[in-house]
Amino acid sequence: MKTRYLFILLLAFILSSCFGPEYDPAPKGAELLAPLKANLKTALISGMAGGPADAIAVCKTEAPRIAGELSVDGVVMGRSSHKLRNHANVAPAWVTPIIVTYAANGGALTPTGVDLGGGRYGYVEPIMTQPLCLSCHGSSLHPDIAAKIGELYPDDQATGFSEGDFRGVFWVEFQAGP
Repeated sequence: MKTRYLFILLLAFILSSCFGPEYDPAPKGAELLAPLKANLKTALISGMAGGPADAIAVCKTEAPRIAGELSVDGVVMGRSSHKLRNHANVAPAWVTPIIVTYAANGGALTPTGVDLGGGRYGYVEPIMTQPLCLSCHGSSLHPDIAAKIGELYPDDQATGFSEGDFRGVFWVEFQAGP
């Protein structure tokens, strides 16, 4: 009887080790996205020193460069939106339903983790429109800013936002692990 009890205990321990708690991609996803968000904010603030028209050019060149530099060792990251400015920022297939859900829900949105299979995970954080964003993404743009956006992004859809609106997402794909 005692041997049977020990066997069941041992089996339970082994099974719990094999099928432990589900992996939560949020902590690692947030950690991986932090430098993208910080570096992009720094670049935009620096660009705004020359005015919003300069910030548009900085965003066009620096945002993809920053995301590219941080997309290493199996990590891939970027930004996307339901209203794209730069069509190079089309969301990966797994991100699109999250964007649709965020756009439909508006308001208070929470980050989302996704099991992509094969030990890969995705993590998405909503971007909410801040006052600084309105210079280039608001409902009423200065004519110089509108002209610069039209020049750099002829198919722009990323205007008409108000403070607090859902603007888009930061997303990251990565392998599970430390």
